[in-house]
Amino acid sequence: MNNVILYAVVSLGAIGIAAAVILYFIAQKFKVVEDPRIDIVDDLLPGANCGGCGFAGCRSLAEAIVKAGSLEGFSCPAGGSDVMAKIGDALGLVPEETEPQIAVVRCNGSKANAVGKVDYDGPQSCAFASNLYAGESGCPNGCLGLGDCVTSCTFDAIWIDEETGLPVISDEKCVACGACVKACPRHIIELRNKGKKDRRIFVSCVNTEKGAPAKKNCSVACIGCGKCVKVCPFDAITLKNSLAYIDYEKCKLCRKCVPECPTGAILELNFPPRKPKVTQEETAENA
Repeated sequence: MNNVILYAVVSLGAIGIAAAVILYFIAQKFKVVEDPRIDIVDDLLPGANCGGCGFAGCRSLAEAIVKAGSLEGFSCPAGGSDVMAKIGDALGLVPEETEPQIAVVRCNGSKANAVGKVDYDGPQSCAFASNLYAGESGCPNGCLGLGDCVTSCTFDAIWIDEETGLPVISDEKCVACGACVKACPRHIIELRNKGKKDRRIFVSCVNTEKGAPAKKNCSVACIGCGKCVKVCPFDAITLKNSLAYIDYEKCKLCRKCVPECPTGAILELNFPPRKPKVTQEETAENA
């Protein structure tokens, strides 16, 4: 009896040792040695894991940068150019020069400009509501104001203005991660260059309806008249599907298009007040 127990113990011990040896060699053969530079880059990243870089998280971005051996095509919206410069210094690489961007709400259909015709009584989700109806004002492309963009933002950079019913984006807090852009089912939020002194000019409308129907649903809708296209000296404005669009790469912020818009669909942000025009009569009187 004692011999049987002894044989069993010895046999199990031998099997255990053999298995351990086999597993050791297998582990050595298939082990992945991680580049220590990944930890260095990961520590330099802000840890926001917002996805604005196009990767699942900061760790994934760090791995991709180290593997590529270049900073070309990589960016960290949350950290900005300062973080990319630090990564470049750590890896001996030269970061790309990129223009800082910010999210912009391309809809000015406030409660005053786009008067409600119906009341929505359903789940408070833009993604859900967009599949049910055009919107309280009847605009099939305008903001629904239910805040999917707000809940998607991890930087507390966007909120719904109770007076206008539209999203408001903080110039200071927005890092251009693009989460709100993806969350909006109407595609009214766009990433654009911040511009010099945070000055931006854009068409605050995405409605592709023709002039009369668009104007009926919103008093400041783009009606596709094309006046802004004709006056732009830099070919920065195009007209497609009855909707004007300003290319922020071409726009030189001259503001000539703004007063040409008959509906006020073009917004100019963070500019000094315009000087009032002096009429011929006023000129004659002053003379």
